[in-house]
Parts: sequence; structure tokens; C-alpha cells
Amino acid sequence: MFVRIWRFVTLMFVALSMAMAFAHLLQMPPRMRFDGPLWLHSQQLFEYFGPPVGAILESGAWISAVILCILVSRRRAAFRWTLAAALLVVSAHVLWWWYVNPANQQIAQWTPETLPADWKAWRAQWEYTHAARAILQIVGFAALVISVLLETPGDPARPHDVEITPVTRTTAG
Repeated sequence: MFVRIWRFVTLMFVALSMAMAFAHLLQMPPRMRFDGPLWLHSQQLFEYFGPPVGAILESGAWISAVILCILVSRRRAAFRWTLAAALLVVSAHVLWWWYVNPANQQIAQWTPETLPADWKAWRAQWEYTHAARAILQIVGFAALVISVLLETPGDPARPHDVEITPVTRTTAG
């Protein structure tokens, strides 16, 4: 029962984390056309994507996925897909630390009047890394769902599919 609960928790964390990444992906095309001040202003739209909400969801996703790998390590088929999911979710998290966080630190210092000459390079790093993260998380979520489906029993027998054998009584005598 604990594994089922942990799977649910993991699915929820990964789905919510993936939702934030997918939102970034959907917003990327128009945001890449924004001029510097508008793009910088639009960064405020992601207020709750960071701490504490976003940080809890992101950390919860990769931590719960890694723990789930340990919990299903003896279930060969489920483990392989769970491991793939965990690696993808962890990879998305690593990308955030390597590329998005440094960009966030730079961007936090800017105002529309102080945009650096290379602001488009920082924007590209920020936007394209979020797009890559979204793809990793979508594929990771899919792998996680497959791992659960592999252990889902088939349809229970329907009443009309069950063959009823009459019981015969014998009398000793």
C-alpha cells in the first residue's frame, strides 16, 4: 500500500512540476518576439514559479521520483520505466541549476533602463532551457505513467464471462 501512495505522490509532484515547465514552453514563442523592456516586465508573470511554490514542486518531483526508484527496484519492468522517469526529471532539475538559475541571477539585477547589450543571449538561455526542461519533464511523466500501467491488473472478469459450475452433492450411504 505504501508504494501505491508514494506513486500517487510522485505522479502529483511530477505532473505539477511539468505543468509549470509546459506553461513556459507555451509562452516561449510570443515572448521571444518581445523587446527587452517588455520581456523583462513579463518575467513578473512567473512569480509563483519560484520559491516557495515552484521550489517545493520541483524538489518534490525529483526527490519523490528517486525514492520511488528505490521502492520499486525489485520490480523489473516498473523499475526500468521509473528509473527513466527519475533520470529525466533529475536532468530537468539539473538544467535549471546550470542554465536558468544563473540567468535568473543576472536578470534580477536589470531594469528596463539597464538592460545589457547581451540581454538577448540571456533571454535565449532562459527560454530555450525552459523549453528543454519541459520536454524532459513531459517524457519523464510519460515514463512514470507507463511504469504504473505496467503493474495495473487487467480488467476484472465481467459477471457474464465467469463460468459457473454447478455443485453436485453426493450422499454417503
